[in-house]
Amino acid sequence: MAGAGAGSRDKRATAARLKAALGGESGAAAAAELRALLERVLAPAAGPGGGEAAGEALEWCRCLLSGGEPWDSFVQAVRAYDPATLCGLVWTANFVAYRCRTCGISPCMSLCAECFHQGEHAGHDYNMFRSQAGGACDCGDSNVMREAGFCKRHRIKSNSNVPCVPKDLLMMSELVLPQFIFSLIQHLREGYNEPAVDLPSEKDLHKILQVLEPHVSFLEDLTKMGGAMRSVLTQVLTSQQFYKDLSSGVGENASAKKSHEKYLIALKGSGLAFPEDKIACNVQEQGAGTSTLSVQGLAGGTATSGQGDSSDEEDQDGSQGVGKRKRVKLSSTTKDQSIMDVLKHKCFLEELLFWTIKYEFPQKMVTFLLNMLPDQDYKIAFTKTFVQHYAFIMKTLKKSHESDTMSNRIVHISVQLFSNEELARQVTEECQLLDIMVTVLLYMMESCLIKSELQDEENSLHVVVNCGEALLKNNTYWPLVSDFINILSHQSVAKKFLEDHGLLVTWMNFVSFFQGMNLNKRELNEHVEFESQTYYAAFAAELEACAQPMWGLLSHCKVRETQEYTRNVVRYCLEALQDWFDAINFVDEPAPNQVTFHLPLHRYFAMFLSKAVKCQELDLDTILPDQEMLMKLMIHPLQIQASLSEIHSNMWVRNGLQIKGQAMTYVQSHFCNSMIDPDIYLLQVCASRLDPDYFISSVFERFKVVDLLTMASQHQNTVLDSEHERSMLEGALTFLVLLLSLRLHLGMTDDEILRAEMVAQLCMNDRTHSSLLDLIPENPNPKSGIIPGSLSFESVLSAVADFKAPVFEPGGSMQQGMYTPKAEVWDKEFDPVMVILRTVYRRDVQSAMDRYTAFLKQSGKFPGNPWPPYKKRTPLHPSYRGLLKLLHCKTLHIVLFTLLYKILMDHQNLSEHVLCMVLYLIELGLENSPEQESDEEESAGGQERCHDSWFPGSNLVSNMRHFINYVRVRVPETAPEVKREPPASTSSDGLASSQSSRRKSLQRENSGTAQVFSLVAERRKKFQEIINRNTSEANQVVRPKTSMKWSAPGATPQLTTAILEVKESILSLLIKLHHKLSGKQNSYYPPWLDDVDVLIHPEIPRYSHGDGMTAVERILLKAAVQSRLNKRIIEEICRKVTPPVPPKKISSAEKKTLDKEERRQKARERQQKLLAEFASRQKSFMETAMDVESPDADIAMEVATSEQHVSEAIYDCVICGQSGPSTEDRPTGLVVLLQASSVLGQCRNSTEPRRLPTTEEEQIYPWDTCAALHDVRLTTLQRYFKDSSCLQAVSIGWEGGVYVQTCGHTLHIDCHKSYMESLRNDQVLQGFSVDKGEFTCPLCRQFANSVLPCYPGNNMERSVWQSHSNKCMQDLVQEVEDLQEQLGTFPSETNLSKEMESVMKDIKSTTQKKYTDYSKTPGSPDNDFLFMYSVARTNLELELVHRGGNLCSGGASTAGKRSCLNQLFHVLAMHMRLYSIDSAYNPWRKLTQPSQDKNSEQVF
Repeated sequence: MAGAGAGSRDKRATAARLKAALGGESGAAAAAELRALLERVLAPAAGPGGGEAAGEALEWCRCLLSGGEPWDSFVQAVRAYDPATLCGLVWTANFVAYRCRTCGISPCMSLCAECFHQGEHAGHDYNMFRSQAGGACDCGDSNVMREAGFCKRHRIKSNSNVPCVPKDLLMMSELVLPQFIFSLIQHLREGYNEPAVDLPSEKDLHKILQVLEPHVSFLEDLTKMGGAMRSVLTQVLTSQQFYKDLSSGVGENASAKKSHEKYLIALKGSGLAFPEDKIACNVQEQGAGTSTLSVQGLAGGTATSGQGDSSDEEDQDGSQGVGKRKRVKLSSTTKDQSIMDVLKHKCFLEELLFWTIKYEFPQKMVTFLLNMLPDQDYKIAFTKTFVQHYAFIMKTLKKSHESDTMSNRIVHISVQLFSNEELARQVTEECQLLDIMVTVLLYMMESCLIKSELQDEENSLHVVVNCGEALLKNNTYWPLVSDFINILSHQSVAKKFLEDHGLLVTWMNFVSFFQGMNLNKRELNEHVEFESQTYYAAFAAELEACAQPMWGLLSHCKVRETQEYTRNVVRYCLEALQDWFDAINFVDEPAPNQVTFHLPLHRYFAMFLSKAVKCQELDLDTILPDQEMLMKLMIHPLQIQASLSEIHSNMWVRNGLQIKGQAMTYVQSHFCNSMIDPDIYLLQVCASRLDPDYFISSVFERFKVVDLLTMASQHQNTVLDSEHERSMLEGALTFLVLLLSLRLHLGMTDDEILRAEMVAQLCMNDRTHSSLLDLIPENPNPKSGIIPGSLSFESVLSAVADFKAPVFEPGGSMQQGMYTPKAEVWDKEFDPVMVILRTVYRRDVQSAMDRYTAFLKQSGKFPGNPWPPYKKRTPLHPSYRGLLKLLHCKTLHIVLFTLLYKILMDHQNLSEHVLCMVLYLIELGLENSPEQESDEEESAGGQERCHDSWFPGSNLVSNMRHFINYVRVRVPETAPEVKREPPASTSSDGLASSQSSRRKSLQRENSGTAQVFSLVAERRKKFQEIINRNTSEANQVVRPKTSMKWSAPGATPQLTTAILEVKESILSLLIKLHHKLSGKQNSYYPPWLDDVDVLIHPEIPRYSHGDGMTAVERILLKAAVQSRLNKRIIEEICRKVTPPVPPKKISSAEKKTLDKEERRQKARERQQKLLAEFASRQKSFMETAMDVESPDADIAMEVATSEQHVSEAIYDCVICGQSGPSTEDRPTGLVVLLQASSVLGQCRNSTEPRRLPTTEEEQIYPWDTCAALHDVRLTTLQRYFKDSSCLQAVSIGWEGGVYVQTCGHTLHIDCHKSYMESLRNDQVLQGFSVDKGEFTCPLCRQFANSVLPCYPGNNMERSVWQSHSNKCMQDLVQEVEDLQEQLGTFPSETNLSKEMESVMKDIKSTTQKKYTDYSKTPGSPDNDFLFMYSVARTNLELELVHRGGNLCSGGASTAGKRSCLNQLFHVLAMHMRLYSIDSAYNPWRKLTQPSQDKNSEQVF
């Protein structure tokens, strides 16, 4: 201890002597002595020697800095001269800090706890948060926060009361610190060994950093001495002279030379070089031509050239088949060519940052660099240095194994630098910050590009980011994008960006890398083996790298003066979109079964259009492209909307759960305002400017329901399975309602949008304050610098919701306080359209409707089951008035007319939801009809107009009363309409004689086939006309549509033309629908006949809430209010269908009597039917009981029983309770469970019991099992014989065979579908998967997964099956042959045959593909044939097992299972008829021939 103390005294004495000498005449000698002393003490060799050497060096430094004074007193003396007015406290991750939005200028502002509590923030919008990446206190920095928020300590701005620093106080510091910092750099140089392969081992880096920790801590302590010491440190760190003298490696010091060489090696190894080392910089290597990124003719003379590849190896990584790509040169500045690969260090600060990056941002070093920031000169120098190293930071980040930690530390630094607007502006002007950032982002993404497979997979020239790359999966790009968003929040920087055409072009190229990424291809055959989770990366990338910068730019385009910025963005966005369409070879048809949810270029275009109209008063038409471009722009967003319906219809089920995840993320609250909202807005803009007939037909074609829009009772859909038709039609109509109802970007103010969003969320469920804040879409994103006004949020919330205070539950837990909608909100503001738009889960729509129903019942407004209410819309902005043309176009009116007719005629695949949407569209049309109605209007240019023979004009008000007598339709030959002869004339009935002349053209071909062909044909024709008008390339053709749907041979019936008698108008259909919905004839009576006031004040509260009848009444009233002619025709229709004595003249007493009589009559009929049914069941039971008790009864009894059962088989539906036969139109089915079973395969010839294996040689599954023997037999046969004959010679199903079993209960197939729909909407957690068709029998609750249709017929088959037969074998064989002869014709396309096809699909999908496909040629008909008759054999064999080896042992198996062989064989028989089999090769004949003729020789 004494020795140490003496050493310390000696050091202080030496320091004091040197300090005195330096101040005297022998200053130069003392300086040389000091330099030599420091070189010896701080030599790198001494550093890694251990803690003692480092401690010794630091002890010397303290003594020298203090000039021999005690260190504590020196520190105190220096602190007395602290002129700093900034806090600058630096913290690391997990530190608790504060953010006050009221005081903040930058959204990234933060305060330490001490400054926050000493400031005045009462009543402000602030939050306390746990820092993720670290940060620094901004108190005192007027560039980041308002001065009113400064704490007491940092509010004093005057530096006058701080005395000047005495010269001798810091004299030693100025001499010692340069060498101390140089020694630190030397340690860093020495410790870093450039690896041969990739990275230095983390252990080595960690070791060096541990040794250097005391040095960095010492520097950190110096920074805490205040402004005076920081000023000296700044001078040392930024002095070029100090750096040149000490670091250049010139001189005799061998150690310094070696150190400099290691520094140069490190530079070179990082793909960097001094400018003088970088030769041939101007020699550009042109790419090999597969790029779509080249940009020609940029403003300001910016040319496009390929950048020479740097020596950085990661530039070539992941370019998977893209080849060399041309890179876009940003602008003509000199720095651009060297942004990526040239660095020159001129001061200690620059090299110190280089090593900080090289060592992947050690926390101590980061804290030291940030602690210096209160010094303004340092802050500017450090920011410029940081920008200079930006490309190097990106390269190191990409290579790093700890990219998360490194990302946080980068942002920890950058957020302090770029949150200051003045500093960001200065660096932008002096260091080309924007150029550097955009270039670095572009280079970063270029390393993971792949060829896009969207549209034209073979010839596409477009490249997209690969979402499977670590760069995207791990969000490695996040710190760079975060910085970019941060600097765009500053108006001066964003203004520079928006004015720079070259930068905009480059940015659009960057955004195009994300256009069409993460492409989904619909799986049509087998379920995808591996569910990719890349969609997380894709959605995060679009939101962070594309949408957030977009919101940042939009926040600066809010006034008229910024019109030019919007024009620039829209111009270059359209150019990028045109390049994209060209690159993917897009004409007008999207590739089938493909969808991408990522269209950032479309969304940029849409959001800037919206801002231009809403805030900048720009004329929309001046910035919109031509019609052809608009047609192209609408296709992909429309494809997404159609795909959403397909996904919810389970058409993408083979792609796994991830596709549903994408559909849900697309509409989720954090993404919706950057994804679905811009998409729908863009479609609204396109719809407002395009031909409405073209747009409507495009919608129905994209949703694949064009074939369904026929008035015939049967149709053939070439692109959609019938089971998906209903949900796709619902999707198409719902989309049209959304498109025409939403006003988010078409005229609503921000407060109105907030209110609508809040009401929609509250109507779905009661919400807590925090969940509501989370669910309301951020508009715009907070990163852009504008936070949604919390005051506005609170005031809207209190206006629309009541707070339910938290309550204690019996168990002791507390239920959170919730907000619930006020009664007047349910009454007037509940908007089902907004709810549908914002629901992530379909059940939330049902939840909102249930809550609405409960409110109406509680308030006594409506007792029944209401329909979604119609809500009046905000007026449209004048720029979008063209959108209303959709409601007044003939194509839509034809669709509405057709659907109303089909619903009235009870055609299949139409639901209440379809009717609801149809009525909603009609009401929208009436609410938004043109001002004056011209009853006799003639369409201009009649030849160009489509569907003239349907309706005379395009106004819905007049078209509603127009009667249509006959329609020519295309139907299958089996349809009932075919039998009708064409009428002699098409004259109208008396009600609409004024328009009869218009309908004589009904026989024209184009109108006759309107529902089947002209929706598509008209759309194609219009598109071709516009292309020919807009381009000189007249030979451009539209590619034909492709269909991927498979149909069984002979299953598609031929279509033929038939004339359908209709004689209806929309008004007459609505009145008849009212009758149908009410269940009474003549239920509609015009209300104005009793009260004329309803025509003057049609907004009657009783029409606000109600069911379908209320909706029809409301529509008819509105139609009558808008047109006297409509009013008269409604009255005439009602008089015509009403009996001579109107219901009004019947007294109430008489009415009661009539109702009673009617009820009594119905009750009597029901009673008689029940009695007859009961008697029939009693007889059946008695006969079955007698049959079981006397098994040896004579044949006479059997015959009598058979005759008794000749009557048609009656089935009871366990859902609706009705009894009746199974018919072709309304089939009944058995509840069945389909299971794959390998039980039969375990049979063995040997009766010897098997023992469990006890050694490795023994096997638990021996080779003598039935399954193994059959497998060997088939393999042997296929080796020597033709495949088709082999497949006819064996049976499969021993392993993985399909076993069909039933609980014996039956139900109507349509009742079962409704039951399944209710299970899907049920919010209760079930123990089975409804999406896979699983359910429990509604009666006995046994598990099931399919319904087996019952073939219509009498009970003869069943009775023969259940009774014993004494016939000889030859007679039985002959009977089977006769039955085979009867089954020759293929059945017509009926509901029964469709259900049989459906259950056959279920049977095939029950077992694995390897157990169904044994053919050498996949998809062979022989293979299907083998599978079907093996299903029959498997079930017969298993039935034998159940019955104890004898099929004739009684009606039920010993296991208590019911048999379903009868129904199963009918299904198999129907499918067998697809395959014509030569009678000579009939398996039944082959099996039975030996029993008929034992002498004949069989050759197999």
